[in-house]
Amino acid sequence: MHPILEEIGKIGIVPVIKIDDVEKAVPLARALVAGGIPCAEVTFRTKEGEEAIRRIARELPQVLLGAGTITTQEQVDQAIAAGAKFIVSPGLNPKIVAYACKKGIPITPGCSNPSDIEAALEFGLDLVKFFPAEQAGGLDYIKAIAAPYTNVKFMPTGGINAGNITTYLAFEKIHACGGSWMVNAALLDAGDFDNITALCKEAVNTVLGFELKHIGINEAGDEAAARSAALLAKLFGFPVKDGSSSVFAGSHIEIMKQAGLGKHGHIAIGVNSVVRAMAHFERQGVQFNQETLRKDAKGKPFFIYFKDEISGFAIHLIQK
Repeated sequence: MHPILEEIGKIGIVPVIKIDDVEKAVPLARALVAGGIPCAEVTFRTKEGEEAIRRIARELPQVLLGAGTITTQEQVDQAIAAGAKFIVSPGLNPKIVAYACKKGIPITPGCSNPSDIEAALEFGLDLVKFFPAEQAGGLDYIKAIAAPYTNVKFMPTGGINAGNITTYLAFEKIHACGGSWMVNAALLDAGDFDNITALCKEAVNTVLGFELKHIGINEAGDEAAARSAALLAKLFGFPVKDGSSSVFAGSHIEIMKQAGLGKHGHIAIGVNSVVRAMAHFERQGVQFNQETLRKDAKGKPFFIYFKDEISGFAIHLIQK
């Protein structure tokens, strides 16, 4: 997959933006970045789309900026000249796809049936837009048509919102989702960029799904760990589960038989996607202890520690 599209997958959300006032383009992009979504698809549905892309690309080059609703070869050229890094089209027009491929810019065409997907495969594409997602059958339909195409991933757009995005992203063939609920027209018209930032932060937290899984406490040996677990069980009625390296008292307290990472112990944070969570933190300058990275049988990361401790506790992410 093209590196730009890979990065989009690490974010998981592509805000779809319709710009009517080009003066709001850069402030909107800044609001997206501040909210943790350095990505946008600016549609060519208005005449301001091209100039909006140009201004955002100039002022915020770190934004993964795409041009949407591309329906002509001329628009492909305009989008590239303005600074777009990827192209999105509502349907699969072979001429447009071929032209974008010739120009060397990644394109994600709209596909809603197996014939569209096979046409995309002819161009060597491995990511397609599924549009309009909810109206065309939603996730159940995507699962049905995706089965024969093992190497194709989807970016559903249309009807995606805070209430269903995690359900979509839980399916392994969903690469990212396009949506506009965090950049709704009323807030944009009002220039309410603070609320747009707040909605973006909520969207990011929804996608990542941070959840305290357990707290690990370092103890000095098997007997000490067993005593601590037994005391917690006696006080609070927590069930005790003895393991090879630790004893759990209930579901959220782990007593380590030998001191592990962290001066006092560790805190485990469950996430919907370790890959997306790592990318989210790395964009903020947070570092990880790469020696602790664990991957599943498919080579996908599911566990990693942060490099630094917090109050003497090591912090690790774990796939839910």
